Amino acid sequence: MKEINQENEINEPTKSELEILQVLWEHGPSTVRYVNDILNNEKKVAVQYTSTLKLMQVMLKKNILKRDESSMQHTYMPAEEEQKTKTVLLDRFVNSMYKGSASKLMMQLLGNKKTSKAELDEIKKLLKDLDME
Repeated sequence: MKEINQENEINEPTKSELEILQVLWEHGPSTVRYVNDILNNEKKVAVQYTSTLKLMQVMLKKNILKRDESSMQHTYMPAEEEQKTKTVLLDRFVNSMYKGSASKLMMQLLGNKKTSKAELDEIKKLLKDLDME
């Protein structure tokens, strides 16, 4: 298994933590109330404000989030950039589930889901661009 160097060390977020990160990546630094409102708009089940607050406080302790306390309402933001987090998590997933083989992952993805012509064209273009490097 590929060793993860310190540059790629991040605390792996849970599913609920990833939902909060997605809100912050999409909307930028936000208050707990704002994040909670977005989660309630996206979910079929109501999310309690206190649950969101507690989870974001845990994420702060795990260094997944940062908090700006300079104003009355504290705002939270991801500690790492979206792309870095997704790259590290994807690398871990591919290593653990596909023994590091990106091609096995792609075969699984394309075999399990109806891929649109536009998506296939985009994949072909990406492969062509990679081939030219």
